[in-house]
Amino acid sequence: MKFQNNSTSTFFLLKFFVFSCISVSTFLANASSMEGPAFDFTLKSRSGENVRLAELRGQVILINFWASWCAPCRKELPKLEDLHQKYKDLGVTILGINIDENPELSKKILKDVTVTFPVLFDTDSSVSGQYEIAAMPSTFLVDKHGNFRFRHNGYLDGYEHKYDKQIKKLLRE
Repeated sequence: MKFQNNSTSTFFLLKFFVFSCISVSTFLANASSMEGPAFDFTLKSRSGENVRLAELRGQVILINFWASWCAPCRKELPKLEDLHQKYKDLGVTILGINIDENPELSKKILKDVTVTFPVLFDTDSSVSGQYEIAAMPSTFLVDKHGNFRFRHNGYLDGYEHKYDKQIKKLLRE
């Protein structure tokens, strides 16, 4: 069977891909409470420094796993930057963990989407595997004692409001 490369075929393939991503994101987008210590890790940041989760104990930490190919991730990044600006001086750290094998892919996205919170690279999927990432993006909130508290699979408009409420709750504890 010969594949014909025409604009109609390309349009339908693109439409199918986008619909699939949105459907999976919508289906998986949920929040759940979690318990137990967050898995420690050390990853290289885009500034070249190593960041270790355990060294951030005493702060509320939002960990967001994302990928350059993920449209909901790109949509969520500016919202995470807003939260970073709001809470950075109040004991909250946001970590963006990019899972692309090639960090250059994420750096291209970050030229268009400005974020000032630390972006870390999990190029071998060791941390995302440990965190059992099944949806993109995936977001975890960790309390001041280093314990998992909330997990969000996927992203839908408005999730940043949930993160905001959960951050406030964890700051009050």
